[in-house]
Amino acid sequence: MLFRQLFDKESSSYTYLIADTKTKEAVLLDPVLEQLNRYLALLDDLKLKLRYCLETHLHADHITATGKLREHTGCHGILPEKAEIPCADQYIKNEEILHIGSIPIKAIATPGHTDSHMAYLVNGTHLLTGDALFIRGCGRTDFQNGDAGTLYNSVTQQLFSLPDETLVYPGHDYRGNTVSTIGEERKFNPRFAYKNRHEFIELMNNLNLPNPKKMMEALPANKQCGNLDAAA
Repeated sequence: MLFRQLFDKESSSYTYLIADTKTKEAVLLDPVLEQLNRYLALLDDLKLKLRYCLETHLHADHITATGKLREHTGCHGILPEKAEIPCADQYIKNEEILHIGSIPIKAIATPGHTDSHMAYLVNGTHLLTGDALFIRGCGRTDFQNGDAGTLYNSVTQQLFSLPDETLVYPGHDYRGNTVSTIGEERKFNPRFAYKNRHEFIELMNNLNLPNPKKMMEALPANKQCGNLDAAA
């Protein structure tokens, strides 16, 4: 398995490239529009065929590159089943398994940050958590039908039930972290460790965070798979 973690500095977003080294089939998870040329160059260098762009959720802090990558490569854009984004080529359901060559990618419904969020377990070892779980943190729950209690259930019941050694790769990091494990996050994540559901809800409801800088631009664009013209 080929696995690459790609960073967008402006939005502090991680995109993930997963490929089967034998079949050369590949998927990009949560691609960022400003990094389009970087993705295309990397796919070309590694002689990979992009089959899918896979999204964890509808993003509010960056514009997706899915639409442009579809134009350039013919890949399919896949979104969580409850996202209701008409530009998607297909939707993925909870516990559905997407195959890239011989590599299984299992969808795990993790609503709470938004109401249609998915995490993805790659090859049984690499957990791509999107904005549900960060390294020593988690995504906010105060817009896009987010709900703190739902996120607490998603993380503690779904993600924290995975083996301790499962690698955690988040959708964002703002402190330079790149990877953790489920065991570490269960023990050390200050949002969840030694907090009950009520305490977590109270904490999340009092964060008072500013809206993402690109929110007014990103949400309508991402409902069109990143097509700025269609969103105008």
